[in-house]
Amino acid sequence: MIRLAIPTIEEDDCKVVAEVLRTGNLVQGERVAALERSIAEYVGVPHAVAVSNCTAALHLCLLALDIKAGDAVAVTAYSWISTANVIELCGAKPIFIDIEPDTFAMDSSDLERVLARESSIKAILPVHPFGQVADMDAINQQAIVRKIPVIEDAACALGSTYRGQRAGSMGRAGCFSFHPRKAITTGEGGSITTRDEDFANRVRALRNHGMDPTSTTVDFIMPGLNYRLTEFQAALGMTQLAKFDRLLEGRRLRASRYDALLAGTSVQTSARKQDRDSSYQSYVVLLPRHISGLRSQLIISMREVGIEVSIGTYHMPLTTFFSSKYGYLPGHFPVTDDVFARALALPLYEGLSVADQERVTEVLLAWVAHHE
Repeated sequence: MIRLAIPTIEEDDCKVVAEVLRTGNLVQGERVAALERSIAEYVGVPHAVAVSNCTAALHLCLLALDIKAGDAVAVTAYSWISTANVIELCGAKPIFIDIEPDTFAMDSSDLERVLARESSIKAILPVHPFGQVADMDAINQQAIVRKIPVIEDAACALGSTYRGQRAGSMGRAGCFSFHPRKAITTGEGGSITTRDEDFANRVRALRNHGMDPTSTTVDFIMPGLNYRLTEFQAALGMTQLAKFDRLLEGRRLRASRYDALLAGTSVQTSARKQDRDSSYQSYVVLLPRHISGLRSQLIISMREVGIEVSIGTYHMPLTTFFSSKYGYLPGHFPVTDDVFARALALPLYEGLSVADQERVTEVLLAWVAHHE
């Protein structure tokens, strides 16, 4: 089976995790602190806060902004469901924004229209889908005028850049995932990055039962959660970071190879923008529109011959919960409708060989040609 994703786990990763397990010091100690320093340095901000996963990171950021019932948060319509779930879990309302047809990221023009009519929006939550950074200058410009904080959902985008700036450095905070499908992994795990020391200390308290991170004695200054990262996960994160440049280059090389193999075909390849560089958490293509209704058959057919492919991600307003609660229907977000129906994620990981990629594209193009 040519898998959709396989994390790169090597002997140094296994060794350091075993070493930490033998110490018996397993929860949020010096290894976590070291990972936080390394993430902050890599992203180019003063502060990073390690947490249990990216959903926790997003939730903590909204709590730190005091997002609550009666508030609204502008969020892209196309993402993994946690991006919208955390808004609901704060008691607030997600206001979905349509996406760009090439990057699949938040459409700043649609955001502008929504901000002009919605006075209750207290935060903007753009997503960097599959590693492709949203148009942050346009989004931030609108946010600054209205004094609305921006939280980057950079779950897929560690290593991605936009006009020379790293993902996670362009809003009030950025949120990263270290899930096994990401370029580096700690199993589960995530991080918040920020330039704002007060904001960093607030999320540090919120992740650890409300404990004051600036006090030399134990004191609880607010109600908090347990969203901590373990020491052995952090140790794994450090060895993964040490090879990150290699892993990132490997993803970009394989993305370029897919570009070449699919060039001139009816399958639309992943967007490339001159002002940004993707980490390629996934390589997502768009099928021809006239066969988009057959995508589920294609996924099954490719898996039957040993190739694992999947959809891109989710049209959040049309999932059962959000469509039932808010009455969203097909047509409300036309670009997201189109992208969601056509998107297909192809296998992408360091161990994917040239022969594997040739096999993936050969089977895909043959199936598409047969059904056109």
